[in-house]
Amino acid sequence: MFDFEYPGGQAPDAARPRARAPLAVRMRPRSVDEVVGQQHLLGDGSPLRRLAGGSSDSAAGPTSVILWGPPGTGKTTLAHVIARGPGRSFVELSAITAGVKDVRRVMDEALTARDLHGRTTVLFLDEIHRFTKAQQDALLPGVENRWVVLVAATTENPSFSVVSPLLSRSLLLTLQPLTDDDIRALVERAAADPRGLDGALDLAPEALDHLVRLASGDARRALTTLEAAAGVALERLEAEGGEATGATLELPDAERAIDAAAVRYDRAGDQHYDVISAFIKSIRGSDVDASMHYLARMLEAGEDPRFIARRLIISASEDIGMADPTALQTAVAAAQAVQLIGMPEGRIILAEAVVHLATAPKSNASYQAINAAIGDVRAGKGTIIPPHLRDAHYPGSKQLGHGKGYVYSHDEPHGVAQQQYPPDDLVGRNYYDPSGNGAERDLALRLERLRGIIRGG
Repeated sequence: MFDFEYPGGQAPDAARPRARAPLAVRMRPRSVDEVVGQQHLLGDGSPLRRLAGGSSDSAAGPTSVILWGPPGTGKTTLAHVIARGPGRSFVELSAITAGVKDVRRVMDEALTARDLHGRTTVLFLDEIHRFTKAQQDALLPGVENRWVVLVAATTENPSFSVVSPLLSRSLLLTLQPLTDDDIRALVERAAADPRGLDGALDLAPEALDHLVRLASGDARRALTTLEAAAGVALERLEAEGGEATGATLELPDAERAIDAAAVRYDRAGDQHYDVISAFIKSIRGSDVDASMHYLARMLEAGEDPRFIARRLIISASEDIGMADPTALQTAVAAAQAVQLIGMPEGRIILAEAVVHLATAPKSNASYQAINAAIGDVRAGKGTIIPPHLRDAHYPGSKQLGHGKGYVYSHDEPHGVAQQQYPPDDLVGRNYYDPSGNGAERDLALRLERLRGIIRGG
């Protein structure tokens, strides 16, 4: 027995046709065993399975959880399964519409339900990352004193979007995108289950493959698309005058329902950082095709092209450097061109820059050189500038020995003079070590001759 409380306190009307609910709602699992995917969180004895079981005979009480994962991976589903445990009341809030008053009202009612009726309130808070710090702080007393068991869902990294006190009082569980096999099993179950299509349509293998591929690991999207495709198929059959019984949902029906894959990307969260990281690492690894994929993914998701251009400038300096000095010129030109041209034509400019950078010879020698030099500066080395290099233009400087013995480079053969440039404790210290790639191969020979002349080798 359990008390299932719906938003607004309205229980579902038993006479209302269940078929009017979306397929994704009708197919929502009623127990942990019906959940598809996330088996790394649902093993025997796992905290989530124990929480869903509602066992109260253990010394360890229920723990609040924060479910973090992409859309359609089962966060809301798990919350409803947890709520079905014995002695539970379920309250659902959305951070989009709820405020501090709503949270405090739930806490007060939960405290009453616990003390007077011995019931545990499960508070499902969707989109918790949309709550302000003050709104999240309002949850702390109820979570800490276990007036409620909080099940919070977020698509954004909780380390960035959830306050630390709430994180420390909850279990952070990471949900993984569903595999194609998970989605396939879910779609096939929905097609046959009485709560779903009840076997009204068979699924052609090509149509099933299409639905699975375009779901992109999103269970809700898969079921929504299946429902739309079923509607298209039934309308087609009606127009053709055929019998619905034993009919087949064909590939054209699925293609009419949806013809583009969902792009999973969030411009302010971890996907933003993950995709740009993969983009830069693909350029560094000289995989032009992977680089182009991640560029397309960011552009299709609406990423700011100026952000992408700035990252290309950094990549040209950090990962290519003097192995191809023209790479930085291309990246800067691309950034300026995108600023002038805008989108959608800017995508062509960015693509050209990506091809140049990804296929260019690579060297991080300049990057390593400045890091090594900064390391010596921070270590306190090289504090005393050689007297012959110091400024000798102000009155009294010559009496201090400034500029004495300085050799003007243009007076020497080849414009290179033999003299000491670094501080005494850094004489002979090499920072720049050119690679053997691209233009740096020739530069290494020139650098060896230059150091030989300057240092008197």
